[in-house]
Amino acid sequence: MAQSDMPTMRSKRFGGELKRLRVEKGLKVQDVADKLLCGQPKVSQIENGRRGIRPLDLKILLEYYGVEDQVLIASLGRLAREIHKVDWWSKQGPVLYDALKDYLMLESDSELVRSYEPAVVPGLLQTEAYMRQIFTAGSPAERVDVLVETRMKRRELLEGQQDFRLRTIIDATALHRIPGPLDLVNEQLEQLLEMGRLPNVNIQILPVDATLPPAQYTPFALHSLRGEPAIDVAWLEHTSGGTLLEQRADVQVYAQAWDDFTAAALSPAKSQQYIRDLIKGSGS
Repeated sequence: MAQSDMPTMRSKRFGGELKRLRVEKGLKVQDVADKLLCGQPKVSQIENGRRGIRPLDLKILLEYYGVEDQVLIASLGRLAREIHKVDWWSKQGPVLYDALKDYLMLESDSELVRSYEPAVVPGLLQTEAYMRQIFTAGSPAERVDVLVETRMKRRELLEGQQDFRLRTIIDATALHRIPGPLDLVNEQLEQLLEMGRLPNVNIQILPVDATLPPAQYTPFALHSLRGEPAIDVAWLEHTSGGTLLEQRADVQVYAQAWDDFTAAALSPAKSQQYIRDLIKGSGS
């Protein structure tokens, strides 16, 4: 990946961790620049995620910061190498907006995603016909095919990657508002049944009569990122893109919401039966 394509979510995570270690050590940017025999701009660019770092420079920095945790050292080394990773969606170019690219990178780096969807079927569980309806209604015509292709490609995470797990809670109203003719609706419901049988997928339906705290929540996902130690972040979806929350206190708010939703939702087995009943009812 060229430096002109940075910062990325990975490079920002890496740079942010180096900055945290520097600040905790009570060092200034100039101190680090002197240690690496470079100028302040280079250090600032690394910490801002605008450039990568040589393995030797990383080794020097971690020793300078007094980092002895071998797990943390290995994790930072892996992240430093992956900064320049060229992901499959890179070829889509400017057709994919930056927030979507950030989310794809976040999803690709996760070992577990816990997703709450109040209005639509989660993207990884959508049929091609369903997602085409969604994109046609909300995106320019010239972007629809690429967006569909990208979302279909994402499904390979569920089918071909053993270390990726998806847990999702879908508000029941989303299943009653699937757009399109009856055959499209039933195809999507059947898809949920099929995907729910995968060993790495857990689907729960939140019934309309569920008792929940009065707080209102937008669609959100909790991501457990690969590495040791694992890092949890929250991604909030909104009309114009998405927002990443990394501070522990912020993430904990959504972790608690997830626990509340999980407790109020139907079990996976009862959720499967709920979907089967919808299919049966649509044919009567």
